Amino acid sequence: MLQKLSIRNYALIDSLDIDFDQGLNIITGETGAGKSIILGALSLILGQRAESRYFFNQDKKCVIEGTFVLADDKLKGLFEENDLDFFKESILRREISSDGKSRAFVNDTPVNLGILKQIGESLIDIHSQHATQEINNPDFQLLLVDSLANHASLLARYRAGFKQLKQNQQLLKELSQKANEARSRQDYEQFLFNELEQAQLQPNEQEELEQELERLNHAEGIKRSLLSANALLSENEGNALDLLKEASSQLGHVEKYDPAISALYERLKSSIIEIKDIVAETAGIEENTSHSAERLEQVQQRLDVLYGLQQKHRVANNAELLAIQQELEANLNQLLSSDEQIESLQNDIKQLTDVLYLQAKELSQNRKKATELVATETTKTLKLVGMPNAKLVLAQQELTELNKDGLDQVTLLFTANAGQAPGPVNKIASGGELSRLMLSIKALLAKHTSLPTLIFDEIDTGISGETALQVGEVIADLGQNMQILSITHLPQIAAKGESHYFVYKNEASDKTTTGIRKLTPKERIVAIAEMLSGKNPGESAMQNARELLG
Repeated sequence: MLQKLSIRNYALIDSLDIDFDQGLNIITGETGAGKSIILGALSLILGQRAESRYFFNQDKKCVIEGTFVLADDKLKGLFEENDLDFFKESILRREISSDGKSRAFVNDTPVNLGILKQIGESLIDIHSQHATQEINNPDFQLLLVDSLANHASLLARYRAGFKQLKQNQQLLKELSQKANEARSRQDYEQFLFNELEQAQLQPNEQEELEQELERLNHAEGIKRSLLSANALLSENEGNALDLLKEASSQLGHVEKYDPAISALYERLKSSIIEIKDIVAETAGIEENTSHSAERLEQVQQRLDVLYGLQQKHRVANNAELLAIQQELEANLNQLLSSDEQIESLQNDIKQLTDVLYLQAKELSQNRKKATELVATETTKTLKLVGMPNAKLVLAQQELTELNKDGLDQVTLLFTANAGQAPGPVNKIASGGELSRLMLSIKALLAKHTSLPTLIFDEIDTGISGETALQVGEVIADLGQNMQILSITHLPQIAAKGESHYFVYKNEASDKTTTGIRKLTPKERIVAIAEMLSGKNPGESAMQNARELLG
């Protein structure tokens, strides 16, 4: 319930604090005194948009704060879902600066306007004479039925599943689009991949072939040079190896006399060993070097293949060709994987759709029972508020496709007169009939929902006399189970309140302000008498007020 409302610098209000009670709280006052201003301030902490032009003082910020006492933990999940601390006594605050910037807080934690609105709508429902238009909204009509169908858990599961279905369908659309684009390139990429795979590329093959080509092209010169080198090193008279051996022999005679000579002797022996290895290797290379026209042609052809592929793919070496081959292979594998993923997703969508249709059918069955209950209970209340011939019908139509609510469309049809066929509310009901119809619906909803506070803003438009008394009885009955704030101009309704607040204008200073005070029992008699007969009521009006107050 709304325990306290604090208003600073809003419209005609400089500073105002109101403590509300449980049950039915009545708010009355003269026309233009500011009853709607208080309601407007309250709507700011329920997430409505604000304009700085409504400030009492343009040099100061506007602050609206509401303290709510939560009787149970039903809203705890909503708080935790938005990372907010949950307290049995929670505070919603809104601050608007003169430049129009707004900040919102829940238990001193900053929140965006959407979260404030979501929490506010779970705490208070404001029903005004203008809000009766929501009765024509298909979503509201379906909400009315769902509130009495006792299938909140099933509906929540269905909506979660439907949300998943939409996500899966969107993903399938994206995957299919990508797969179609890939298939348009598949044949060409498959051809490119096959061409590279058939080439059996090796990382260093090009460099090795280019070296081999050089050897083949210069085979005769290589053989001549190798033979000449061998002759100079080991075959000709006075060859290098024989001379080194003779020099080594000479050093060997004297190496024991001088360590320096001994070192040179060892180095010379090593050189002789190295020369012998060089001779052997040059001989081997010379023996294996030959000019093969057949091999030359093979090497040239292979290089032509590599050069052609590199030119085709605009790269410089085999390593880059191999990278392209791997990329093409990955693309082709991805397409195969996408096809498998698409098939799997299609199966998931079909299975989920089947489940949702079953759930939607169950929702429809529950709603069919609830529509009868709504019609029966609402019609009973309509009779209590002076509409004995009123009839409410909720026509349930099955849709061809699933939507977020299932497969149902509910249309509310109404008539207030005997013999008149029910029709759309906005075409049949008068202002007074519409107010009483909405009151009856709200009364029914209040019994089946956990909304802590319900506000009626002059819903008594178009009624008076005995009907006003009956409307007051219905509102008072609602106040037995929840907090009601009722702004009214009818004494019959005002007299039903457990607490009575009077809104007034203060024109004592050079600037008009709005104030509110809770009336004492004696003040209530006077206030209701004035509602009956105007200022300075006579004894008969006073007596009538006493009778209304019981």
